Amino acid sequence: MEAMEFLPFVTDLQRRLEERAPLIQVVLGPRQVGKTTGIKHCQKKLKAGAVYVSADDLPVHGRAWLIEQWQKARVNGRGTVLIIDEIQKIGNWSETIKLLWDETRRGDVKVVLLGSSSLELQKGLTESLAGRYEAIQVHHWNFHESRAIRKLTLEQYLEFGGYPGSYSLLKDEERLRNYVLQSIIDRVIDKDILSLARVKSPALFRQSFEILCSYPAQEISLTKLLGQLQEGGNVELVKYYITLFEGAFLVKALRKYSTKPIKTRVSSPKILPMCPALTLISAKPPEIGRQLELAVGALLARNFRNLYYWRDGAHEVDFIVDDRSGLYAIEVKSGRRKSTRGLDEFLKRCPNGRPVFIDLENFELFDKDPKAFLSRLAR
Repeated sequence: MEAMEFLPFVTDLQRRLEERAPLIQVVLGPRQVGKTTGIKHCQKKLKAGAVYVSADDLPVHGRAWLIEQWQKARVNGRGTVLIIDEIQKIGNWSETIKLLWDETRRGDVKVVLLGSSSLELQKGLTESLAGRYEAIQVHHWNFHESRAIRKLTLEQYLEFGGYPGSYSLLKDEERLRNYVLQSIIDRVIDKDILSLARVKSPALFRQSFEILCSYPAQEISLTKLLGQLQEGGNVELVKYYITLFEGAFLVKALRKYSTKPIKTRVSSPKILPMCPALTLISAKPPEIGRQLELAVGALLARNFRNLYYWRDGAHEVDFIVDDRSGLYAIEVKSGRRKSTRGLDEFLKRCPNGRPVFIDLENFELFDKDPKAFLSRLAR
């Protein structure tokens, strides 16, 4: 089986495009995780004809170019799939796509849009294409997907995993670290965020990201984070920064679980870099226990919308999943002895919760299919 077939978005996209008249399919996700490669793999598997074009590096890529590509796809026959990469580089692309879509009979052209800058894509979607598209989320690579292309150990994944292009550098950790920092993180911050969002102090913005990645899978007070910044600011500014990092798929800020929504909204966030490799930006050496908790949290965030953590005084639970199949209280154990007092206290207050333990021994089973892993415990 080819490596791309291990990525869920490839099979999901193929299935949707084989429908008679699908909505516009928008592929969203972080940089350097195989969006374009996966799309081209999907293109080969489609029964209907598919045309791939890219607006990258075109001398002129305005409205006329986009209309020309659309017309070529229509001439190819009903059901032709038009895949447009780097769509965000076309001026007013969302307005043009909206006009073309609305004047074309549904199903005549099946459309896939993607690009390297997810923030710009999301901005265009909210402006013009509401009700006309479905999003397909692409994620950083988990351990199972990573091992499909490279023989790396679990320990290597927990330190460096998430970006497949970096795995060829595993034997040279300094080169791998520089690749992640310079070719991925710097480009996301410079090209995707700072070129689009209003950030008064880019230096402060970068420093805040470094600090966030120094606290993987840890609750952090925004006031404490603000105190570590070398320039002035306020808590609202820090919240804004975290929102931008979330929009670029770099981190996830978890809220505290509570049956009272107001307490959830005002809680300090628990910060999850969305793959282990992002912690390379931190000067602190990775700890296996914290990296395992990060990897578990990133997988839960990828699979469950309602993900939280829980803490009350000295009592805490690593993750809470509040899903239609049940309420799960998840503890991550890295081998060292860990008290279960927090879990016991949570289950006293929420007796319908199901305790779940994830450690180095069962992580691979969890990693392969987190939803199936939890569903087995719900029976």
